[in-house]
Amino acid sequence: MPENSRLRGLPRVNVLGVGVHAIDMGRALEVFQRTVEQRRKGYVCVTGVHGIMEAQKDPEFRTILNRSLLTTPDGVPTVWVGRWQGYSQMKRVFGPDLMLEVCALSLAKGYTHFLYGGAGGVAEQLKASLLRKFPGLRIVGTYTPPFRPLNEAEKKNLCAQVSAVKPDIFWVGLSTPKQERFMAEYLSLLETRVMVGVGAAFDVHTGRIQDAPDWMKNAGLQWLHRLGQEPRRLWKRYLYNNPLFVFKMTSQILGLSKYAPV
Repeated sequence: MPENSRLRGLPRVNVLGVGVHAIDMGRALEVFQRTVEQRRKGYVCVTGVHGIMEAQKDPEFRTILNRSLLTTPDGVPTVWVGRWQGYSQMKRVFGPDLMLEVCALSLAKGYTHFLYGGAGGVAEQLKASLLRKFPGLRIVGTYTPPFRPLNEAEKKNLCAQVSAVKPDIFWVGLSTPKQERFMAEYLSLLETRVMVGVGAAFDVHTGRIQDAPDWMKNAGLQWLHRLGQEPRRLWKRYLYNNPLFVFKMTSQILGLSKYAPV
């Protein structure tokens, strides 16, 4: 069973009813290490404005986020909300950065990894990229799924492949909310410890998309950088979700809208 979301000493910030953990990168790595070494199980949701807004129209998805081992503050706006709620040490835990930090930790600890997701060939490209950055990293398997839910034969094949290698960390590179739904469904089926939904990290670390410069990240403008690279796919997400998030968050801050404790 997954570790209870009420991790001792790790409070959640209420962001429109989504519980985002008030953490920084160091605390996130501590959770990974503790979960693997205590042989527990859990999934990690790397969540920014897009995920929070998806949760507004989908209570089941909101529940998935709130039952996670960790829901990290992937976007700067969620960090701003956390600091407004009094968590001054809260910092962004960005998916591609988290992947690199966990890989670095794994070199010292010997943790093993499995890469699931991406378009055709991307998981293998990511494996090669990570091995160049971290020689000796133990990546024990990759799997490129179809652009639909797995059928029964594919599900059995995946479970058998994972069972044969029992990775400590299982990276999921699908889009939100697909990756979070996948993790919630498959956590109990797969012989792994920590499942992590990192979305664009697969494309960032294989060079398929470019990461934003630090000044844009720090200013909360990384979405604009992504929009410039993928306007057809992302324009509706950002130009609709971002203003609505600001409106709803302002209403929560002013006490005009109430959300259940998380």
